[in-house]
Amino acid sequence: MLEATEEPGTAVTTLANGVRIVVLALPGTGSASVSVFVRTGSAHEGAGLNGISHVVEHMAFKGTRTRDCQRINLDAERLGAEVNAHTDKDHTAFHMRGLAADAPAFVRQLGDIVRESTFPEDELERERRVILHEIADDEDDPLTLAFQAFDRECFGAHPAALPVIGRRANIERFTRDDLLGYVRRQYSGANVVIGVAGEVDAAAVLAAADEAFGSLPRGEANTLAAPQWAGGITTKRLTGSSQTHVVIGWPTASLIDDDPAGIVAAAVLGEGMSSPLLDRIRERKGLAYYTHCSADVLGLWGQFVIEASVAPEHLDEFCAEVRTLMRELAGSVGAVDLERARNQLAVRALRSAEQPFRRVEEACLDLLFLDRVRPRAQSLARLRGVPAGRVAEAFGTMLAQPVAAAVAGRLPRHALQRVGERLRA
Repeated sequence: MLEATEEPGTAVTTLANGVRIVVLALPGTGSASVSVFVRTGSAHEGAGLNGISHVVEHMAFKGTRTRDCQRINLDAERLGAEVNAHTDKDHTAFHMRGLAADAPAFVRQLGDIVRESTFPEDELERERRVILHEIADDEDDPLTLAFQAFDRECFGAHPAALPVIGRRANIERFTRDDLLGYVRRQYSGANVVIGVAGEVDAAAVLAAADEAFGSLPRGEANTLAAPQWAGGITTKRLTGSSQTHVVIGWPTASLIDDDPAGIVAAAVLGEGMSSPLLDRIRERKGLAYYTHCSADVLGLWGQFVIEASVAPEHLDEFCAEVRTLMRELAGSVGAVDLERARNQLAVRALRSAEQPFRRVEEACLDLLFLDRVRPRAQSLARLRGVPAGRVAEAFGTMLAQPVAAAVAGRLPRHALQRVGERLRA
């Protein structure tokens, strides 16, 4: 039986094996989004298994006990539905979107994909090549390489530092038995949340969920120690690159911390063309053709991230300006900047509320990491209610931690030393 939550129109039930189903009633919507979230990702792997969550996600669509790859795609598309998946550092998720009346069918089809995949040997060899091409693309992308190096500087030896896509040597050697063993260990009832959003038949959805997932072993929650912030600076020179790509950051609150100050701080610094980051660095000084700021909030950790692509001769001044802006905002946050940031976040939240897929994602992650679904109205009120002093305090708290930075592409001479001098000044 579904039980109401603090969020209006949202109800949750838990099967006997620990699988949770959250249904978000969205009257008037003809489509529905259905997702299965599993609490396992690259941070659960360790170096020897790095990349296996991503391989499992790819291979889940390559054949089950009753359907081959072509049938999986056809069954979805005959209903007009989209089927997709993604892997992150702390979770893996499988999605279908289509007509609201077909939501129970989506639950059953996703159950087949998540639970009954056989990982055929011939398909594994083909998909291995696909993923190796993905890795090659990443190796050709300076900004992707900068982000991967940035994560290593943030988290050191913790598996949160590892790339989601995995290490080339691991991808080349993973076997079918490796995939089956990983799924048996990680894919258990205690780690699965099914989310459904739309104008759906809730009773039919629950019946489909019980049919598809009710026999899944309960298992234990996939626990993960929160990473300790390390900090550090690294550079990587890339031949053939004409630009310098920079990623700079500090630690910020995680999802379980449930503290919106870092999110507001990111919007204050770099949300929109009138923000200090873009106005000063791009519009007034012309130091970067691209720059962006975000608070990346995961279950157990958060990263306050500034990224940019600059000309090599502007690297020093860009880094110095970033440090100056952070210090200025740690001293005080202006009323206009705070008003802008609050309203931009409010509009973003309201737009997200109108998208069933985003509603499902937020609710599933809340259940995985907070064991509850946060009321959206309360969350929005908290975002809009963060005072200027608290935002300034968030900037100061970040600056008290070691900066993490990665620079890749075309580098000026002594780039490592120069970046360190300007970011740590």
